[in-house]
Amino acid sequence: MPVHMSESSQGSRGKGAGLGLALASALAFGGSGVAAKPLIEAGLDPLHVVWLRVAGAALVMLPLAVRHRALVRRRPALLAGFGLLAVAGVQACYFAALSRIPVGVALLIEYLAPALVLGWVRFVQRRPVTRAAALGVVLAAGGLACVVEVWSGLSFDAVGLLLALGAACCQVGYFVLADHGGDAGEEAPDPLGVIAYGLLVGALVLTVVARPWGMRWSVLTGSADMNGTAVPALVLLGWIVLIATVVAYVTGVLSVRRLSPQVAGVVACLEAVIATVLAWVLLGEHLSAPQIAGGAVVLVGAFIAQSSTPAKGSAEPVAVGGPERELSGHRTSA
Repeated sequence: MPVHMSESSQGSRGKGAGLGLALASALAFGGSGVAAKPLIEAGLDPLHVVWLRVAGAALVMLPLAVRHRALVRRRPALLAGFGLLAVAGVQACYFAALSRIPVGVALLIEYLAPALVLGWVRFVQRRPVTRAAALGVVLAAGGLACVVEVWSGLSFDAVGLLLALGAACCQVGYFVLADHGGDAGEEAPDPLGVIAYGLLVGALVLTVVARPWGMRWSVLTGSADMNGTAVPALVLLGWIVLIATVVAYVTGVLSVRRLSPQVAGVVACLEAVIATVLAWVLLGEHLSAPQIAGGAVVLVGAFIAQSSTPAKGSAEPVAVGGPERELSGHRTSA
């Protein structure tokens, strides 16, 4: 006799799968810096590393772009927006901000994105949000301030701060556009197709910005130093392209479809924690006591937002994203 699961059980499974995908995405994104830093120290310009990352991922996803070529006709604005904001915008603004303000300040400002997502949902979409979701955002932001030790070096360069805020706004675009059309059933754009074309658009934009024809290509044929260990540069590049970009974007977009933009945004704050821990283990950059405490606060904030219940009187469970949505009939395993 077949066993039929209740709607709440299916919703819980969908939410659990979404949380797992969001954590996988944060882990994949968080590992990008550990692999990129040795390449930069070996002589590659940061923007050139970004271009290699996006262009390489675009080549990997090219077969999916060909398969979903109908999206170019059906959703051109979505593809252009995802490429400009979620891919090129976040990367370009963040690396440009680093040239003017400390890394910790830039990272903290960029990860104000979950709070901005919550503001988008509340004031633009005019949908209610729970107090728990708001509390989770506040805790995550406070924890991030400890993780990056923002007090260790502040700069009030106006252009740098605006660039970092631009990266945060572009990251809001990532979460909002990733959720776009997720509840449209069979008419929803395939998330893998959106990612594929977003990477293609991002690669084209970054080609103009980074000008890779002036890159030191010889660095890729040698090795890079990772805390005293020589690692082939191509291995690091492969990690950045396949794991920190392809896997990161795929799991990230799928998690937003199963959760909600604001919850996925809070969970994404774990990227800063993961990046710091990996830098500690692989690069010898040790964590201080405030950083460890901040990481714990980020985890608590993400958990509170993820496990929050709908606001009273809300017709739709904003904080948890509702039941599992159809992904255009496409099933993807992480």
